[in-house]
Amino acid sequence: MWGPVTRLSFLLLLLSRQGAACGTNECCFQDPPYLDAHSGSALGPRNLSCYRISSSATYECSWQYEGPTAGVRHFLMCCLSPGHCCYFTAGSDTSRQFSDQDGVSVLYNVTFWVESWVANRTEKSPEITLQLYSSVKYDPPGKDIKVSKSSGQLLMEWETPAHQNDAKVQFRYRTANSPWKWGDCRPQNDTESCVCPLEMEVAREFQLRRRRRHLQRGAPEVPWSSWSSPVCIPPEPPPQPEVRLSVERLGQNGKRKLSLDWQPKQHELPEGCQGPMSDAAVTYRVYLHMLSCSCKATATRTLHLGKNVSLSGAAYNVTVVSKNRFGFGPNQTWHIPAYTELVALNISVGANGTTMHWPARDQGTTYCVEWQPRGQDGSLTTCTLITPQAQDPSRMATHSWSRESGAMGQEECYQIMIFASVHPDKATSWSTVLSTYYFGGNVSKAGTPHHISVKNYSLDSVSVDWTPSLLSACPGVLKEYVVRYRDEDSNQAWEQLVKPTETQVTLRGLRASIAYTVQVRADTAWIRGAWSQPQRFSIEVQVSDLFILLASLGSFMSILILGILGYLGLNRAAQHLCPLLPTPCASSAIEFPSSQGKQTWQWINPADFQEDVSLQEALVVEMSWDKGKGTEPLKEKTELPWGAPELALDTELSLEDGDRCKDTLRPLSWSPESRTVRGTALPRRLDSCCSGET
Repeated sequence: MWGPVTRLSFLLLLLSRQGAACGTNECCFQDPPYLDAHSGSALGPRNLSCYRISSSATYECSWQYEGPTAGVRHFLMCCLSPGHCCYFTAGSDTSRQFSDQDGVSVLYNVTFWVESWVANRTEKSPEITLQLYSSVKYDPPGKDIKVSKSSGQLLMEWETPAHQNDAKVQFRYRTANSPWKWGDCRPQNDTESCVCPLEMEVAREFQLRRRRRHLQRGAPEVPWSSWSSPVCIPPEPPPQPEVRLSVERLGQNGKRKLSLDWQPKQHELPEGCQGPMSDAAVTYRVYLHMLSCSCKATATRTLHLGKNVSLSGAAYNVTVVSKNRFGFGPNQTWHIPAYTELVALNISVGANGTTMHWPARDQGTTYCVEWQPRGQDGSLTTCTLITPQAQDPSRMATHSWSRESGAMGQEECYQIMIFASVHPDKATSWSTVLSTYYFGGNVSKAGTPHHISVKNYSLDSVSVDWTPSLLSACPGVLKEYVVRYRDEDSNQAWEQLVKPTETQVTLRGLRASIAYTVQVRADTAWIRGAWSQPQRFSIEVQVSDLFILLASLGSFMSILILGILGYLGLNRAAQHLCPLLPTPCASSAIEFPSSQGKQTWQWINPADFQEDVSLQEALVVEMSWDKGKGTEPLKEKTELPWGAPELALDTELSLEDGDRCKDTLRPLSWSPESRTVRGTALPRRLDSCCSGET
């Protein structure tokens, strides 16, 4: 509190300023340059607040203004006591700062209001009365607000500003395109914090403000601090981007380009959280893990997503990780297999072991030689680093091993990869020198084919088959098969080359009944294989299947022809042994009793004779019989049936000629005078003619 002398001095200062010209910053005790008349409009200045800025000797009054802003002028009015008022000009600003040296009392109550002049009218705000020194405006929480999750809620913590203890804290938050929501934080302790609701699905913007807690009941409320900087809360969990990975072929420099095309999932952000540096933004990282050559120093590297990188031909794991202020989200991992090309290794085998050579690179290059059994997991992978001092002066780098060392000593297929780097501590600096396959152990013995079989192919050739060599399972190692066959009589031998993908060959130009032997070996590019066990064979004279077929057909035709000829011969003999008899024959069948007179019989042609006679012919017998002499003809005459043809009596047959059969037989007429029978022709083929039956 000011003493009496101090207060008197201040009043004398105010009296001395009255009537004097007003300075730029001081409170002016003259009449304002406009008419002091309130227009009574609902628009104008409002929400006036005056206070002391914490930890300083500066005071400030701020307000809000609603209405037309073109040409508006604001004046901050201050009344120390009735009749002693002054004003500060603020222009178009809605705040005005001043000090205790500008003519306003800060230890006693002062009444403030704002008058806004625009378009020749004046609009006035409500008045407030307060003691400026006691009305302290606290600072908002700083930018170093720590955010974490606790028991399903959001916890924000910050350092308490100096000399601003015992504060009350409020928060507000919003999502994209939504209004603010308000809340009060719990009572503060030495370390200020605030617990807020946590929503997982959307991004939110939080702001905090503080003010001094009331010390006395009935004292006017101190103003709130301004709102803090936005605290952006990202959605949970971090969204995974859509990533498309592509790897090009290995170039001549021993590297291949890796491209990661990605499209982030867009989430709407509140207004205060929009921007690349927002805490609500999700960052993406790419982790490259070089799986091959694990004996080197560094195997991983972290990159920004979207950056193209060059990799060697080694095997890699590529992992895309999303991260926000709460930590890491789910990962996406792709496996890039090692690139293997089929090249011929420059290998020499000696008594001390096996040595591999390749063209050396620049001085200072470190090489990594790696080998592992083909088809096995990485647990059996072995590698070794070769320092630059190990390079050969002839510009050929070398790597040697022996069977005793255990390196590639087993009889199986190995994948060999050689990498080079000038900076071996960088995982992306390695390039591929070569990558191929090699068959370890005793190649000559292990590659020998087995189970050789020989089959006749033709009269002068055979087919030789064998099981594939173990070398064929190692890509690029087997160069060819060599087949050697030898004539045991002349001891002459021939060799024939076979592609590594084939296991059969036809040997031609052979002679029958000659003994041969055949052997097969498998050769690599650097060593000749061992011959298989000799397989003895010879060509047997075989009868052709076609000949057998023709012989069978000939036998069948012969039997068929003999059967036909025999059948015809028997029919011919039957015709001579049993000739057709003439018809009719002399027999008692044509003798008639005298008591019957003249009668008529119908002879019906047998069905077998339809081709010879098509009509039924009646046999008419005319008999002249004299009871005494037998010479008088009968008076009755038998008529022919209706439709029967007339019978011609043109042939005579003597009864005494009963031992002959004529070729024709006609209906008979009996004449006692001549003792002859006349008749029409009947069919020739009557079996009864030969048997004697009537």
